Amino acid sequence: MTSTSDQTITMFGADWCRDCIRTKKQLDELGIAYTYVDLVADPAAADVAREISGRTNIPVVVYPDASHHVEPTNADVEAKLRELALI
Repeated sequence: MTSTSDQTITMFGADWCRDCIRTKKQLDELGIAYTYVDLVADPAAADVAREISGRTNIPVVVYPDASHHVEPTNADVEAKLRELALI
């Protein structure tokens, strides 16, 4: 999915990760455009996610304001999307 450059959300995740599946489903259901970085298909991207978050946990969701969440709850994601006026 693509979106305007100032509203890009990037999610680092993996298909075996239940939290990743949940967050991806939430973004899809809300109709939020985002870039999904599959850490299984692109293992080197795990280093990028770790640099952003300082942790090895996933998903890592990076927002247009350069803030991020690591293993966010649905409520965390929804609150941030509202703060950014994306929903």
